[in-house]
Amino acid sequence: MKKEQKSAIVQRLTDNLGRAKIALVSEYSRMTAGEADEMRRRLRAANSELAVAKNTLVRLAIKPTKFAALDSNLGGPIGLVVGYADPVEFAKTVSSFKDLGDKFKVRGGVLDGKPLTAEEIAALAALPPREVIYAQLLGLLQAPATRLARLLNEPGSAVARLLDALGKRPGASEPPAAAPSEAPSTPAPEPG
Repeated sequence: MKKEQKSAIVQRLTDNLGRAKIALVSEYSRMTAGEADEMRRRLRAANSELAVAKNTLVRLAIKPTKFAALDSNLGGPIGLVVGYADPVEFAKTVSSFKDLGDKFKVRGGVLDGKPLTAEEIAALAALPPREVIYAQLLGLLQAPATRLARLLNEPGSAVARLLDALGKRPGASEPPAAAPSEAPSTPAPEPG
């Protein structure tokens, strides 16, 4: 490989890492062309890609980026998997490659400059989607407001329930009996 080709590969990898939100180093071996194509297709669907390059070229590419911590994972036949969108969706996609068995293993990764182990990437994949997390957070934020509204409405509701209970009492629907007119306490004078 000529020096210009190597420089172009390093530049392309550096550019890709500059746009990336998450990157990881994976081992791959004995993978058929069909399996590799299927893996790349699934990665593209998750707005990510797999780059295969020599370790020295990858070291040169990651050095000026926030993914320099990947250096400790380099060695042997590796693939650099780079994600440009949601890190959780990326981790779920990468974790779905477990069906390849020993042909594809995650060594480690970096998310926002923080190194991740293979176990942490698996934990990231276990998180619910972003929309579900937002819905849960919104529910937590709305709960105190709902309780306050219920508390403020309770006195009026109690009066309404009391009136309803009084109206449903047996005999409450009958009109009250006319009170007998009281006789005057003093006798009326006789005409005379």
